[in-house]
Amino acid sequence: MNLDSAREVGADFAAVAALLQIGAEIGVDQVLDSGRTFGIADLAEATGLSQDSLRNYVHALSAAGLVAAEDGKDLYRASDDYADWRHEVGYLSWALTANSPFLQNARAFLTDSESAADTYRRDGRRVAVSSRWIGDRTFYPAVVERVVAADAKHVVDLGAGAAGLLIDLLLQDDRRSGVALDLSPAACDAAREAAGRAGVDDRLQVIERSVESLITDPGPLEGADVIQACFVMHDVLQNETVFEDVLRTCHKALAPGGVLAVVDAVSYGQEARERKFSALFTYLHSNFMGIKLPTADQWVEKFRSAGFSNVDCVSQIMPGGRLFVATK
Repeated sequence: MNLDSAREVGADFAAVAALLQIGAEIGVDQVLDSGRTFGIADLAEATGLSQDSLRNYVHALSAAGLVAAEDGKDLYRASDDYADWRHEVGYLSWALTANSPFLQNARAFLTDSESAADTYRRDGRRVAVSSRWIGDRTFYPAVVERVVAADAKHVVDLGAGAAGLLIDLLLQDDRRSGVALDLSPAACDAAREAAGRAGVDDRLQVIERSVESLITDPGPLEGADVIQACFVMHDVLQNETVFEDVLRTCHKALAPGGVLAVVDAVSYGQEARERKFSALFTYLHSNFMGIKLPTADQWVEKFRSAGFSNVDCVSQIMPGGRLFVATK
């Protein structure tokens, strides 16, 4: 990204965040994110919107330098720095769009948090979109590195969402199989569709269940070389007893020498690079979602108490986030 001056950084990021959020809302993001050349008709097919309205949107993207036109062909492709911009504005999307019910109703939450939490809920799809924009350049690569290092042939993803990370892992190695577990019916449907498009549906099992249900039926975990969970365990942790049982269940089900790779947030991270975003993340979770985040040391102790022989904590993934690698 070429920014002419520090004074214009905010304007650029605000504009790109809004333009890409519009794309996510109308459904053109799947085309833009693919990196392939596309025409207006392709966007119309993907979204069900008129070509005229989409042509105006693509013109705005082109004027902003986010897509480039193929000369004389009425075809376009995402700019070379499109993925960089998408990642950077992911933080804005998460803060201001995914959490808009909290921000817009802050007085209600600070007056009666329980009543407000029942009334004002986040849109799970918007949370997933912003998390993907952030994750594909931060914690996704860190998890992939651990899976590859373990030479994992069977991977289970807890809270897998649309299973993008797991599908990428299956595409890397045709000997690898996976289980995507998520509580959301919509996420599971999206995971099945995405697996079919990627041609890995014969190696990916999608299960619509909660993480907590694994305590009484650990079948989906059995024989996993790696069990991964990205920003899902802090929800389970709100019931300490249940969380301990989930960790012990994972430990027992893993193959010998198997790895539990958990990406999650710590309370008020104090590294210089993360203080601001971590402060927002911690405050929103504590005061608007009722989720108390542990410190890094507290996370590590929980894994050790569950029987894991070695626990590594990696901080250089994203602001306020840590990768915990617990080995059986």
